[in-house]
Amino acid sequence: MVIFQPSGRRGEVLKGVNVIEASRLLGVDIEALCGEKKVCGKCKVRIEEGRFEKYGIESKRTHVSPWLEKEESKFISPKEKESGYRLACVSQIKGDVLVFVPEESRAGKQVVSKAARDIHIEHNPAVKIYYIEVDPPAFEEPTGDFERVCRGLEREFGLTDLAVDIFALRELPTALRDGKWSVTVSVWNDKEIIRFRPGKAEHSYGLAIDIGTTTVAAYFCDLTTKGVIDTVSMMNPQCKYGEDVMARITYHMTTPDGLKRMSDDIIEGLNSLIDQAIQNTYPPKKKRKKKKGEEGPDEYMEVPEKGKTYLRVTKQDIEDLTIGGNTAMHHIFLKLNPEFVGLAPFPPVIHHSLDIKARDLGLQINTSAYIFVLPNEAGFVGADNVGVLIAEEPYKKEEISLIIDIGTNGELVLGNKHKLISSSCATGPALEGAQIAFGMRAAPGAIERIAIDPKTRDVDYKVIGRDAWRKYSEPKDMKAKGICGSGILDLLAELYRAGIITKSGVFNRKELENHPRYRINPNNKQPEFVLAWAEESSIDKDIVVTQKDVRQIQLAKGALYAGCKLMMRRMGMEKMDKVKIAGAFGTHVDRTKALVMGLFPDCAIEMIESIGNAAGDGCRAALMNRRKRAEANWVSRNVEYVELTVETDFQQQFMEAMQIPHMKDKFPHLEGVVPEKILNQ
Repeated sequence: MVIFQPSGRRGEVLKGVNVIEASRLLGVDIEALCGEKKVCGKCKVRIEEGRFEKYGIESKRTHVSPWLEKEESKFISPKEKESGYRLACVSQIKGDVLVFVPEESRAGKQVVSKAARDIHIEHNPAVKIYYIEVDPPAFEEPTGDFERVCRGLEREFGLTDLAVDIFALRELPTALRDGKWSVTVSVWNDKEIIRFRPGKAEHSYGLAIDIGTTTVAAYFCDLTTKGVIDTVSMMNPQCKYGEDVMARITYHMTTPDGLKRMSDDIIEGLNSLIDQAIQNTYPPKKKRKKKKGEEGPDEYMEVPEKGKTYLRVTKQDIEDLTIGGNTAMHHIFLKLNPEFVGLAPFPPVIHHSLDIKARDLGLQINTSAYIFVLPNEAGFVGADNVGVLIAEEPYKKEEISLIIDIGTNGELVLGNKHKLISSSCATGPALEGAQIAFGMRAAPGAIERIAIDPKTRDVDYKVIGRDAWRKYSEPKDMKAKGICGSGILDLLAELYRAGIITKSGVFNRKELENHPRYRINPNNKQPEFVLAWAEESSIDKDIVVTQKDVRQIQLAKGALYAGCKLMMRRMGMEKMDKVKIAGAFGTHVDRTKALVMGLFPDCAIEMIESIGNAAGDGCRAALMNRRKRAEANWVSRNVEYVELTVETDFQQQFMEAMQIPHMKDKFPHLEGVVPEKILNQ
């Protein structure tokens, strides 16, 4: 018997299963950012000792596999070890145990911000609705229902040679008669009838979905008006198998049914998003109060808001769906073997777009509807980047743009209408909190903004879930739990600008001597700087940044900068006209601090633009305008892909880019932003 606290989840598992796997089986969410590679330390749990009569078990620390010094001592202090702390990913269950999951190891609900931008999209959806009236059958004209409908569609709208989905055809006789010989016909791509509705229907609906490695966003749209009705989002349920794409590929390769599990999880997650979008079109409900002595199941009644109109959409009303994601997410969603995407030369199973019946994938929308899956480019640059391109259209512009989609996998596009090149680099795990001592996802309690006074070096910060900054709050009200992506980017820039770390990223010990926030950790002998004191946290610990944390952030930003530099060299240019930052990061990144830390080469700050979830915008463009689908296939084949790791001087460029903002490159646009003596180190 395994019991998890404080959730109270319990159940039987096979001996030899590790605590992480047991948590998945029993529906307990434990952070596993590294995908059980034993390198992030986020899955710390406490194995309780003693007899627990309530559950009828005796829990012992010997009921899990022995302590692994090499793997666990890096993350668990001697004091924690003595208290029973272990890494869940290495602790195999041998007998009855009660496992306590501390707050910092609980995978809280992520705050996902992927709102739809107001962009111009020509209205030409793949699914269109047509209203026709037909003559009832007669002895002298015994033509079939379908043939009479087709005749009317050709006569009224010029549609010919239409196929029909069998599930739609089964609706036709009833729809015609219920509509008194008038019917609304939904036609996909002028080729196939996918729905019949009695009488005149005014609307048809669709979904555009961006499957990110960490987050998933769905845009619920009216296909007849091209308006966005709602945006719903969630954390990718595959995160429990690892934070980055290589962790997911490894899980598939090392687990017999790994691909099926991950694919089933994302399908289930997408269906829950569909349910959420539909539910939002109905009035909220509240439980009806029962009369005294009344028995029976609870009943709920609708409580509509005064003056609000509700669409009351059903799953059958969702008649089209477009979807994008990086190459690994694309493959896992479709149950395509992603193994070779992770091996040089990184070929995908398919480049081209796909039209697939939703029912064949288990997505619960209209039974006859199609899903359009955007095409992949190359390597890890997948359908999500194609979405960015068809949303931003750099191939139609003279100005040279650098588009950076900072997610768990960083993707780069550089160029204009004359030439475009793309590449990818592994930036995400550190920037999303993995391998950072107090790193976490963007959930309530995560530090998302940081400001450090360059004179006093005192730290001010803001946490998700609270509007006020620390200096305007009581310490006990902050409830900081860790630091998320946007806070991590702020952090490196602020540490550098305040002179706390040098250009090389090393703590400036001479400057920090006797500062109350700077210290040497007695357990690992690493220097660290306190961001939030224990009294300000919800985990009763000081939240710190360590020298190792700084190095991990430098590695991530160095890869991104080196990628930009090599692509600029490939294009024969020394500067770009505009930098566009996309992705969930792009929504929250402070553009000045992104330049200060050297996330990309020097650029006028006013020419740095946040474009939000451009990948999702591209999926939406393909939903609303079918010509964008052909455009997506064209651009995916006309972008030159650059594999950075095979460039002869990549390592040299990478090492130079790890310095802040860069070892050699000048940053004239930071003059007046960063003190001169620091900038000219």
